[in-house]
Amino acid sequence: MRRLLFITAIVSLLLGIASAQVSSDAVFKLRVMAWNVENLFDTVHDEGFGDEAFLPQGQYQWTSSRYWRKLDEIAKVIAAVAEEGGIPDLIGLCEVENDSVLTMLTHRSALRGLGYNYVMTQCADARGIDVALLYHPMRFRLLTSQSFRVPSREQGLRPTRDILYAKGLTLVSDGSNDSLYVDTLHVLVTHLPSRVGGYAGDMNRKLAATTLKNVVDSLMACTTTSKGASPRIVVMGDFNAGANDRIFKHIPLQVTDDHKALGTYCFRGIWQWLDHILISPSVRSARPAWPVRLPWLLETDKSYGGEMPRRTYRGPAYHGGISDHLPVVIDLQ
Repeated sequence: MRRLLFITAIVSLLLGIASAQVSSDAVFKLRVMAWNVENLFDTVHDEGFGDEAFLPQGQYQWTSSRYWRKLDEIAKVIAAVAEEGGIPDLIGLCEVENDSVLTMLTHRSALRGLGYNYVMTQCADARGIDVALLYHPMRFRLLTSQSFRVPSREQGLRPTRDILYAKGLTLVSDGSNDSLYVDTLHVLVTHLPSRVGGYAGDMNRKLAATTLKNVVDSLMACTTTSKGASPRIVVMGDFNAGANDRIFKHIPLQVTDDHKALGTYCFRGIWQWLDHILISPSVRSARPAWPVRLPWLLETDKSYGGEMPRRTYRGPAYHGGISDHLPVVIDLQ
């Protein structure tokens, strides 16, 4: 009963915000959100992938009640972001297991009243970890999507996550009057390999970063907007790297981090920006991207002081949080 009341309240809040958004100046803005949701698995074995730890009888005892609590908490965060300035039109998610998880999140959780659609990768990662894009079809009309495979296996390396590409039409203000026109937006969602794994891990990171760069370069070279400007491109996700990392030096996009903010991930008391939203020169932002620091996403860091994200597990012990990363949000104009 409590869960039903919670879901009803969230849906009512989101629908109210959505109504206000359509009738206000929000049509001149595209809100983008990126979030690593830390091992969003369902409770059923996905054949061919190593997800045994996230089963009810597995190491983490990942039960249906814990799974549904996480889905509802993700919806609660999106509702809080919406209340503070508008519903996210595009949401890039990292560490989602499969199509079933996205179906439950968009059609069975508290988000179901908003009508989000999604596209996702089907990668060869050993655990079955994928990336996904949630999009609001009233603000982003999907034209096509595809996955770009990082050629890890061809180099004798462990397969890693694919890069998700989506192209759609979106409402954009031309800046001269009140008219609107529809133009193309190219969206990429990525989750680059972490720094662990020694030489092999570093090689995999370079391969993934090179694959991303090649896709961006192709878009920049082959497409233009209806006004003849460079293409509108947004790249988002968990890069496992700070804004000064060498991987960004070769990608012709702007990192939008608000450097006055602490970051999205905390390791041993040190905050870092690992999750980024990058934009092409033809895309403008109202302000730098900011991490979402809601009280229930954080907890006291008892070892190093300050605060840290409240994660789902601490070691093998269930901790009840949502993720070890904070979401990052930006308003594009």
